Amino acid sequence: MSLFSAFAVYFVIWWITLFAVLPFGLRTQEEEGEVVPGTTASAPHRFRPWRVIFWTSLVAAVVFAAWYVVVIVAGYGLEDLSALFWTP
Repeated sequence: MSLFSAFAVYFVIWWITLFAVLPFGLRTQEEEGEVVPGTTASAPHRFRPWRVIFWTSLVAAVVFAAWYVVVIVAGYGLEDLSALFWTP
C-alpha cells in the first residue's frame, strides 16, 4: 500500500469519526440557560474545535490501526467477509 493510499483511508476514517465524536461533551445553549438572540437553542454553548480535532484524530488513529492490522497484515478482504455471512 502506498503512503498516499494509507493517507486517503485515514482521511475517510477521520471524516466519519468527526461526525461521531462531534456531539461528545456538547452542552447546548438551552442546557446552559443562555440562548443568544438570533441563534437556535440547540447551538453549542461553547464550541471547542481543538478538543474535537484531538479526539477525532485519536479515535481515527485507533480505527485505522485496527483496519491496517486486519486488512494489510492479516490479509482479510471483502471476499473473506462475505464468506462469514453467506456460506452455501
